[in-house]
Amino acid sequence: MTASASPFDLAAVVGALRAAGCVFAEDEAGLLLDAANTPSELAAMIERRTAGLPLEQVLGWAEFRGLRIAVDVGVFVPRRRTEFLVHQAAALLSRDCEGRNPPVVVDLCCGSGAVGAALVASLARIELHASDIDGAAVACARRNLPGGRVHRGDLYGALPGALRGRVDVLAVNAPYVPTDAVALMPPEARLHEPRVALDGGTDGVDIQRRVAAGAPAWLAPNGHLLIETSRQQAPLTAAAFADAGLVPRVVHGEDVGATVVVGARRTDQRPG
Repeated sequence: MTASASPFDLAAVVGALRAAGCVFAEDEAGLLLDAANTPSELAAMIERRTAGLPLEQVLGWAEFRGLRIAVDVGVFVPRRRTEFLVHQAAALLSRDCEGRNPPVVVDLCCGSGAVGAALVASLARIELHASDIDGAAVACARRNLPGGRVHRGDLYGALPGALRGRVDVLAVNAPYVPTDAVALMPPEARLHEPRVALDGGTDGVDIQRRVAAGAPAWLAPNGHLLIETSRQQAPLTAAAFADAGLVPRVVHGEDVGATVVVGARRTDQRPG
């Protein structure tokens, strides 16, 4: 829908969004005008956005590594910084799995499945599995990963047992906001995204510790675990990797403010 076809001209939409506190009101107005098929649909979208719903949930999609990822209301919105996690995972897969059978990749705590979808788009062939504990996220991920296997459950409890010792890359965007800091997050996140996708426990690393502890049982020889974290929490995340017997290294994506800890399974480490 174009601005000329709507009773809301661009300036009016921008004004409504700006009055509601939208920092990028001009960009958002253009997206809403393009997405709406009727004036009433546009009005409803503006109402939802000015009420505080994340733009991506209003539009029904988020842009992620050049893809449109479906995002339903109540589902965690993929962050652009998480593209750095995809970049690191894709580099490992391209380097270590070239010429082999399709490498096995798990998008753990998958949310909408954005990480898995981006890896499928980046690589010629992978055997992808994804899992999340949240039912709405799993339903959304199944739309974004029609060729993948999306499972619902708590971390590794969701995965088929046949994957034990076979996973080449575990890519994980587990919640890492400390419990006390959730209340300080922008309203878009704390009010409209599931708490389970945000709250990482007292220091933000509780879920990461569980992921690291269980990883050796699932990783293939020379497999890798990758977890997005914050720069401040990276030493704690790396320590959790080391405690699990993985060899950690920390990498930063300065341009997007991203931090990923990569853990290699030692060649002499037996699956748990």
